[in-house]
Amino acid sequence: MRVIAGKARRLQLKTPEGFETRPTTDKTKETLFNILNPYLADADFLDLFAGSGAIGIEALSRGAKYAAFVEDSRVALDCIKANLLTTKLEQDAEVLPKNALESIRIMEIKGKVFDVIFMDPPYNHMLEKEVLLALQNSTIIYCDTIIVVEASLKTDFDYLENTKFRIFKKKQYKTNQHVFIEMK
Repeated sequence: MRVIAGKARRLQLKTPEGFETRPTTDKTKETLFNILNPYLADADFLDLFAGSGAIGIEALSRGAKYAAFVEDSRVALDCIKANLLTTKLEQDAEVLPKNALESIRIMEIKGKVFDVIFMDPPYNHMLEKEVLLALQNSTIIYCDTIIVVEASLKTDFDYLENTKFRIFKKKQYKTNQHVFIEMK
């Protein structure tokens, strides 16, 4: 796995061993960032369930000014820190060794607000629903914050009808999808 574009282009990234994380393939990552590129210049980016940190690092490499990486796996946290050092992007990053909901509360207290939020929770556990329900009344999002959820193809987002959010784009791949969400 590598950084595809920007100032850290072509640098190789480590991934945690085992099956707890699912690194996003380069092709899928390229498609994702072709969609996100217009929103990245000087953006504050939140990478929830960060795994190796590859998505947040790609955002920093492509022009985001700051990225927060949220991960509660010790192995994955070590991987994120190593990847930030390899890419020399650690000065623009913050790593939070917490779960997603705790991190949202911490960011609210700190007064952080994000332009783009990406989350890649474990599939089919409805963790994205818990996080989206917490985000809809959170102070860490603007009215035009873009939220991207990576989920299995089976994941149902019908519950969004009863929230402040709406889906504005879906990109489906062979085994998963990126769902792009914004405020109604």
